[in-house]
Amino acid sequence: MTGHKSLHSWLETHAAISPGRPAISAPGYVTSRGSLADSSRALAAWLVHEGGLRHGDRIAWLGRNHVEQIMLVFAAALAGLILVPLNWRLSVAEQRRILSDSAVSMLFAQPDFAERVTEIAPQSCRSVFCGGDKDMFGEILRVGSALSLPERTGKPEDALFLVYTSGTTGNPKGAILTQEAIFYNALNAIHMHGMTEEDIVLTVLPMFHVGGLNIQTLPALYCGAHVILHPVFDPGSVLVEIRKSRPTLLLQVPATLSALMEHPDWEGTDISCLRSISIGSTDVPVELIEAVHARGVPVIQIYGSTETGPVAIYQRTDEAFDTVGSLGREGLHTEIRLVDDDGNDVRTGETGEILVRGPHVARGYWGDPDNPAFSGGWFRSGDMARHDERGLFWFRGRRKHMIISGGENIYPAEIERVLRRISGVVECAVIGVPDPKWGETPAAVIVTENGRPLPENRLHALMDQELARYKHPRHILYADTLPRNAMGKVVPELVREMVLARLG
Repeated sequence: MTGHKSLHSWLETHAAISPGRPAISAPGYVTSRGSLADSSRALAAWLVHEGGLRHGDRIAWLGRNHVEQIMLVFAAALAGLILVPLNWRLSVAEQRRILSDSAVSMLFAQPDFAERVTEIAPQSCRSVFCGGDKDMFGEILRVGSALSLPERTGKPEDALFLVYTSGTTGNPKGAILTQEAIFYNALNAIHMHGMTEEDIVLTVLPMFHVGGLNIQTLPALYCGAHVILHPVFDPGSVLVEIRKSRPTLLLQVPATLSALMEHPDWEGTDISCLRSISIGSTDVPVELIEAVHARGVPVIQIYGSTETGPVAIYQRTDEAFDTVGSLGREGLHTEIRLVDDDGNDVRTGETGEILVRGPHVARGYWGDPDNPAFSGGWFRSGDMARHDERGLFWFRGRRKHMIISGGENIYPAEIERVLRRISGVVECAVIGVPDPKWGETPAAVIVTENGRPLPENRLHALMDQELARYKHPRHILYADTLPRNAMGKVVPELVREMVLARLG
């Protein structure tokens, strides 16, 4: 990103070349390149002149995926404002805490969330409703179109997103992503996908998360591709869209991909239009990947976090079939280190904590400039991986979830991969629990196909083939489902609570 242009220049460039070409479509509407650029510009003018917002002020979005959220992104970029995407699945207390911590001045919300707005918005925060009987958005664009642009427009170094992490180990922290970070993240994502303006990107994951917003959606708008937005993920609707619109790129997480494959229309849907399915998760079940590969579509894995934009390590389509289970290679604009407990780089083949550096990494946490996670210019991910002689990274587990049993390091992901390959196991999670003799010992929670426990001697016999005995779960419990967060990822802390409650 050069000069003093804001991200809004992406829209302006494409609008100047082909203003009538579709930029974003969704059930019920199509937004052209020219309309998206004009509307975002009008919105920026309104926010500054009528909304009274100044450079660096925070605005928030509470709603499902919609073109209006995209307009807010580019309007904020043009006006030098910061957008806080709110996870609508969070509790009132969690949302209130985020709005208070970020000191949001204006909250844009869909009418479905009107009651929630009255519960969470601070008195100093102005509420704006988009759509339905309470729609104010159309009038805002009409008024803004007659106003001049702000005198000071946003610049690459300006913060654009304040994205709060899931907060599974404490209060959520707001990661500060600048316009420059979003730009370089887009370059990484475009390199990963080989994305061009001829692509049709189907976005079904929530854009309150950097995955849904930054892995494909914003990169697609940078290179002029056509984005199809679904308000929420619904497996049947996704398969209908694939048959109707023939998208070329799709982003999933393991839980949503599993739901797609379990849908009765999966086998009968021609998915050959997809150049790839990207999957955003640290440890993706190999069985899921291989099932899609059997249909001839490459699955490319992405590693990253809210703090990394998120695109940091990834596979590309030309290697996807030959590197199943790998996280891929470091991104085009990314540096990766694997370090031991003393901060020294580990040797090839050894496991170390992933450190990430690059212009796409967050500036830090809101209100916490000295957080050690960002010390020395590197982001300490807390994730463990090994690096092989080919330059590929392989996930080993979370550092904070690593189990130390009798002085031996045990990585839950390694055990989970073995358990998932056992016939009858649908999904599983492994955590460490206190043990008076060993300090910690692994415990597994398993979900089975028929809901009944598996013979324990059979489980241990199969694990013996791939795992040392000290890695075998000392406790094996069964559940109907595993606790997950809003993005469908299993939450180890809640699994641990479940196990400890059962064990007494």
